Amino acid sequence: MVWATRPEPRFRAERAQVRYGIRTRFALMTVLALAACNALTPTKTPIPPERPADIGADAPGAGTQSAQSADLERYYLAVQNDLLTRGLLRTDGGGPDTPFSADDLARNFETLTFYSEYSSAGSSPGSAGSLSRWSGPIRVSTEFAPRIPAAQQDGDRAVVNSYVRRLARVTRHPISISARSANFHVFVAGEDDQAFIQTRMRELIPDIKQKDINLFLNVPRSIYCLVVAFSGSGTPHDYTRAIALIRAEHPDLVRQACIHEEVAQGLGMPNDSLQARPSIFNDDDEFALLTNHDELLLQMLYDPRLKAGMTADEARPVVRILAREFTGQAL
Repeated sequence: MVWATRPEPRFRAERAQVRYGIRTRFALMTVLALAACNALTPTKTPIPPERPADIGADAPGAGTQSAQSADLERYYLAVQNDLLTRGLLRTDGGGPDTPFSADDLARNFETLTFYSEYSSAGSSPGSAGSLSRWSGPIRVSTEFAPRIPAAQQDGDRAVVNSYVRRLARVTRHPISISARSANFHVFVAGEDDQAFIQTRMRELIPDIKQKDINLFLNVPRSIYCLVVAFSGSGTPHDYTRAIALIRAEHPDLVRQACIHEEVAQGLGMPNDSLQARPSIFNDDDEFALLTNHDELLLQMLYDPRLKAGMTADEARPVVRILAREFTGQAL
């Protein structure tokens, strides 16, 4: 794993942190930015507007794919084929070959929830943070750049909608699909859709600076997808908005894998671990889709016995109880 950190962006004069993951061997890349911003003021945009119908595609013209985008499509298809040939990108959720104990689950929860592989102000990589999650309802919308084919839009929208229902059932937290009052925005866009991305970012965060929008533009090929989660300045461990970008050039399975990982990470699982198995929160790309192990992690994250802002030390006794309870092992 090689990590590269750009200068910290600022949203509404508050500091933000960006994690860039560069995985070897064609692994799926993710970026997680945990950004603290002032509470969005109702005098600006109380409800993020729907995408205007007149937002068009960038040059070389609507319906025309650039050579760069076409090259990315071929590259990512080769990546997917390579991973599948090696028995990776599993979609079975784990089985007899991937057993895990309550102790494994508790350890993985702590590593994935309280630690992160990027540095923040006053901390260093590998230092423990505090538990962060959403306290209010999560309303998810999926938006597509204009040039994306209708069939792909239908397929991706169905994936997101089904996944949101699954996450709501697993976490028992209010997570739903909402077109007009969304606070978790999933964008599906490609290299040719820079104008769409810039326009929507400015609509969602009117005070955003260009250098912050640039996080979503001209993304290196090694970064497959990203998510940015925002919290209020007075409640740094309570997420209030998130934006995920899924590359349109990915083949179907990799695009679905990006949706699963980025939305889940946007709920409050910022880290990856090679010890987590079976899990999508792992750099080895063995699993493409959320596993039964990951469902238990998210169920623990939103259990009312844990509180936002808890440190790892404070949460550890509760986490051990939850892990045994959820795996059916004796306390």
